[in-house]
Amino acid sequence: LEDLQDAFDFCYKVHYLPGEDRSRDSQYTQQLQALQAKLQNLDRQRREVLAQMQQLLGRSETLQDFLVQEVGAWRDRQRCSCLGAPADTRLRPLETWFTELGQGLFQLLKLLRALEDLRQKVTYERDPLKAEIPLLEQRLRELLTYLLKSAFVVEQQPSMPNTCKRPLVLRTASKFSARARLLVRLHDRNHHMETKIYIDKNPPKIKGFRKFNILTSSSKTLLAGDTPQDGLVCDFQYLTLKEQKDSRSGKGSKGAGEGPLVVTEELHLITFTLAYAYCGLELELETSTLPFVIISNNNQLSSAWASILWFNMLSGNPEDQQFFSKPPPAPWLRLAEVLSWQFESMAEQGLSQDHLLMLAKKLFG
Repeated sequence: LEDLQDAFDFCYKVHYLPGEDRSRDSQYTQQLQALQAKLQNLDRQRREVLAQMQQLLGRSETLQDFLVQEVGAWRDRQRCSCLGAPADTRLRPLETWFTELGQGLFQLLKLLRALEDLRQKVTYERDPLKAEIPLLEQRLRELLTYLLKSAFVVEQQPSMPNTCKRPLVLRTASKFSARARLLVRLHDRNHHMETKIYIDKNPPKIKGFRKFNILTSSSKTLLAGDTPQDGLVCDFQYLTLKEQKDSRSGKGSKGAGEGPLVVTEELHLITFTLAYAYCGLELELETSTLPFVIISNNNQLSSAWASILWFNMLSGNPEDQQFFSKPPPAPWLRLAEVLSWQFESMAEQGLSQDHLLMLAKKLFG
């Protein structure tokens, strides 16, 4: 395109003489006809390039929809894995696919900008670049925004180091860790990409719902490994929680009748935000952990873990923090599967049908 445009531009400046009547000059007429042919060829090539870009964007949308489904399936596997299920939660294949698509889309963005530079140098009446480039760029930016927002995931759910078999139960004043990952391994090394974490960024409107502060640093720079294969990781370790004291209650603890939920049925969320920038595109990405329970002593651990089991067994919506205000009943087949996972995670062997039948008789008579 650039070569065609340069050739047309040169001929236009050398041969075209506006304002002069040279209709009887056969040589000039031939030059004008050649110039017109060059313009038609340039216009045709521009339209072909735009059509190819439209086709590539359509394919990218199809691929992106597939990747978003794959991330959803991965989240389901991760949730089951937290309950002890033997699930594959590796992120490397997804990371490879997301990065490849991201590279392709950012390459199209660079090509669009190169086309706009060409249009600035040479344009004409009914120039297809003038109308199409803004629409294509808007569509491309929407695709990239959706891709990047889908690619920011919680790789490691909040967990304390000594209860690796029971994540999502945290104790005040005890250290825990959580990690998020951006599956698109593309970033501007000159740009400071900061990650922040919040607990209960949008708390549920429940009377008596406890509030907590995250002690230690709640912001970090996104870490990029020494090689591109290491990925882009926000790793928060040695975090601790402290309950905000309520001056009205005196001790800050939940009093009798203060709220509808007991401590071990109160669900909390940690939200990661990331200030992302690459190739002139700046976004704030956000992702949240699965809901977790915060206890103050080990006596509450079993009840808290029961809440985590019940929630993750029956709800796929992390925002459903009021789940226990009206918890649904669990179908026996679903409960039996989760109980088998629990045994398998602790004893390396699940429950047989005879075992489950015995439990069912004890539960249901």
